[in-house]
Amino acid sequence: MLNRREITVAGSLAQKPAHGGHTWVFLQYLLGLKRLGWDVLFLDELDPTRCRDETARVCPLDKSWNLRYFLRVMERFGLSDSFALISNHGEHILGVPRDDALARVRRSALLINVMGFLKDEEVLGQASRRVFLDIDPGFGQMWKDLQLADVFAGHDDFVTIGESIGEPDCPIPTCGLKWITSPQPIVLEYWPAVMGSPNGRFTSVSSWRGAYGPIDYRGKTYGLRVHEFRKFLALPRLTKRPFHLALDIHPSETKDLAALADNGWTLVDPTEAAGDPDKYQAFIRSSAAEFMVAKNMYVDTQSGWFSDRSICYLASGKPILAQDTGIKKLYPTGAGLVTFRTLEQAADGVHEITRNYDRHARAARDIAEEFFDSDKVLGRLLAKLGVG
Repeated sequence: MLNRREITVAGSLAQKPAHGGHTWVFLQYLLGLKRLGWDVLFLDELDPTRCRDETARVCPLDKSWNLRYFLRVMERFGLSDSFALISNHGEHILGVPRDDALARVRRSALLINVMGFLKDEEVLGQASRRVFLDIDPGFGQMWKDLQLADVFAGHDDFVTIGESIGEPDCPIPTCGLKWITSPQPIVLEYWPAVMGSPNGRFTSVSSWRGAYGPIDYRGKTYGLRVHEFRKFLALPRLTKRPFHLALDIHPSETKDLAALADNGWTLVDPTEAAGDPDKYQAFIRSSAAEFMVAKNMYVDTQSGWFSDRSICYLASGKPILAQDTGIKKLYPTGAGLVTFRTLEQAADGVHEITRNYDRHARAARDIAEEFFDSDKVLGRLLAKLGVG
């Protein structure tokens, strides 16, 4: 008989050391489930060919920055006895021994596979229910519909943070799958509100392009963050406010780098701003507000996607100036969460947040508590999955 108090979560933390925001995505689920009384097992799979040292040179797994970073995070958040790190397709494992990990997967009520990252067939075969958790809505669905790739194969349940998927006005295909929608959670005890200043900086942490390119679907091209951000390059110059961006952008993007500089953007080394969970949190806490630009995919499909990073800003009492991805239909906007579609609306939003900063800061925390508290979000999600 299954132990209904165990859940396995699989994801790709070790692949991206020094990405504090990416790390928090998994921590919110792991720590949030623990708060609800679940015993959690985190499964990660590290390809040895991707192991690097701090200077980005190839090195063995046991000497890699990937491993040191991963183990440091597990210890920092009390998860040292709650993980298994798989390598070489199951030939090598750290943390919970493989036989014990397989037994825990068998006992788990669910195996939540974030973006279908876990591919180990033996491990997946032990799970009674495999849940695909989609945190990058639109791309996978279009790939499947175009028969380019099927990242959803082998799963029993399908959860997405694209909260408009399945609605008549959202062009993202459902691919014949029954999608459960859910926002991302935040464990509020780790993210207390911190008073900011109306004269402080608007900030964000983001990548310019990401791991894959645009996709052509039914006569339209759906693109990346770069394709939206260029529309708002003039914002610091128009508003005369400080904008600091921890941006992962390749040095070869010379035209975009020049345009950012010419328009008054201050670029911050993302490793310094968000190189681990604590640095990431400190960068957010030192901000006045976030300026959030989404991927073109999320905007043009009005997918209902809302950034896990923006939720961290809200919980920290930092207002969000957010590009509308369909979130106006889902959450209260105008106080704490201010949306825009055009450059003029973005500039108006900057002035509004600055003029009434204390009201927006209080409303930001209120939104986080009402809509993104992990106790509520994960409780509802598990109930939808029938294991509440």
